[in-house]
Amino acid sequence: MSTPRERLEALLAQGADSATLRFGLANAYLASAPAIAIRHLEQALVQDANYSAAWKLLGRAHAALGAHAAAADAWRQGIAVAEQRGDVQAAKEMRVFLKRLERDAPPA
Repeated sequence: MSTPRERLEALLAQGADSATLRFGLANAYLASAPAIAIRHLEQALVQDANYSAAWKLLGRAHAALGAHAAAADAWRQGIAVAEQRGDVQAAKEMRVFLKRLERDAPPA
């Protein structure tokens, strides 16, 4: 039996590319391979730059790699997108992530 990640990879290989599929793949890779998650999220955002959840996850993936400036940039862009779309909860969550990052990140 294949894993959810393997099933998503198979869909991508069959040409079923979409922002939602890329988001699912990124979510599947986040814990074990954040750099791969970033690649999928960047592609998701090429396909749909207004995908608030993808911006949120992109920030988390960058933070997982210790790329604090990139995480902050992703969350700032995500907040702007979420506010523009009326996605209040996503904007709120990204503000919290950004605030924690700014508080806890080592000085540059």
